Amino acid sequence: MTRTDSDWWRGAVIYQVYPRSFFDSNGDGIGDLPGVTAKLDYIADLNVDAIWLSPFFTSPMKDFGYDVSDYRGVDPIFGTLDDLDKLIAEAHQRGLKIMIDQVLSHSSDQHAWFKESRASRDNPKADWYVWADAREDGTPPNNWLSVFGGSAWAWDSRRRQYYLHNFLASQPDLNFHNPELQDQMLEEVRFWLERGVDGFRLDAINFCFHDPELRDNPPSQAVQEASIGVRKENPYAYQYHKYDKTQPENLVFLQRLRALLDEYPGTTTVGEIGDDNSLQTMADYTGNGDKLHMAYSFDLLTEQTGADFIRHTVETIESNLTDGWPCWAIGNHDVARVASRWRAQSPEQLKLFMIALLTLRGSVCLYQGEELGLTEAELAFEDLVDPYGISFWPEYKGRDGCRTPMPWQHDADQAGFSSGKPWLPVAADHKAAAIDVQGAAPDSVLNAYRAFLGWRREQDVLLAGAIEFHDSPADTLLFSRRDGDRHLLVALNFGSESVTLDLPASAQPITGTPGCLKGDWQGTQVTLPAYGAGVAEV
Repeated sequence: MTRTDSDWWRGAVIYQVYPRSFFDSNGDGIGDLPGVTAKLDYIADLNVDAIWLSPFFTSPMKDFGYDVSDYRGVDPIFGTLDDLDKLIAEAHQRGLKIMIDQVLSHSSDQHAWFKESRASRDNPKADWYVWADAREDGTPPNNWLSVFGGSAWAWDSRRRQYYLHNFLASQPDLNFHNPELQDQMLEEVRFWLERGVDGFRLDAINFCFHDPELRDNPPSQAVQEASIGVRKENPYAYQYHKYDKTQPENLVFLQRLRALLDEYPGTTTVGEIGDDNSLQTMADYTGNGDKLHMAYSFDLLTEQTGADFIRHTVETIESNLTDGWPCWAIGNHDVARVASRWRAQSPEQLKLFMIALLTLRGSVCLYQGEELGLTEAELAFEDLVDPYGISFWPEYKGRDGCRTPMPWQHDADQAGFSSGKPWLPVAADHKAAAIDVQGAAPDSVLNAYRAFLGWRREQDVLLAGAIEFHDSPADTLLFSRRDGDRHLLVALNFGSESVTLDLPASAQPITGTPGCLKGDWQGTQVTLPAYGAGVAEV
């Protein structure tokens, strides 16, 4: 079933493509937009609904595209606007939607707006970024910290003021308290809507506004939920981020953004929420149908895992979300690959993670290579390019390990990613997990994803139904998905030993489900092997 209605995004599976590492079409070692187009059949065969393209905009690449110097341009390393138009058209022909990564909270310091803003205190764009005077002793205006380490303020000798940067010093924060700036950013979004994109993944969307009084953040003894940048080696973790992000004015701007999207029926947004109270913020940002369509947090992107943790996370968001809509992810370009982070010991464990993710209520973001069960690549310090990892090495090795090239062919140079030297080395152990190897193995992780995603997209109850957890033995999850008269029961065993669960007398295993569902059904009981899963109709 291909969903074509305006609510296609509810329950959709969105495949994240990190273009630099997907497929290199011209041999320069960097993946590009024509490379994505060349591999659209592979993506379509996964049975996903949409593609999220990580940034391809014109950029000095200090943060690999998340530092935008032209919101309407394609960086030459990725191709041209014509290449993007072709990619959109070819994707649509295959029933795939295209979502792009929109970075609203900050730009590159090479953007023409910032160059003008820093030139003087009275030019037309002087107030388009967040500027503040030094304190009497010359130190920054307050104690706010950058996610990437150190003060969130950088001194500019031209204006003789500090500017705010929540990330790199080369990523100055835009001043959303300026209505003219808001209007301009909405026009940047409209440019891509007019070009035919189907939606946006909104990077760091809760960072747009800051406290205009620039009050100090209070200290934090413990972060409430999964916040961006929270690592014990990073001082960012030692503040409660009360004033530098997630301000109430952001909700009003998101209403303006939603009104723009509503002018283009069938388009959607998914917001990245990195906050000290991320689950509540997700609820606030997706409620009432007038802000974001959906949002995801870092809660399932941490090293915590297991049945109890997943149940707590899902029940917490369900209790807060009311009429909002979640989007779940267990991997992306900013965190260690889930196979390593959740310490998977076998392909069966990886398949269990997949089934758990794809049977929750909500939409799903699936990061490239997850369907192959790729592990976090180990890189030498001299191979690192991520400024985050370079700053905190060796305690934190950065994000390069999850961004290495996709392995297409096990016996080809650079695993078939490129004919040249890739921008990051291909991990040696990834070649054994290459797409050509797994595609030919019926019981592979890749074919399990293909089969389960194909079956899932035909189950309306999994796309839109409510969720309710039931008590079950340790290391297991048992939950219902209900939609009208349809009632599915999902049973998952996260333990390394088999376990037997009692079920209602009316529970009947669904026939014809993918082979990765391996429960042994006997009357009112199901026995799940280690890392096994089962689905029944009730």
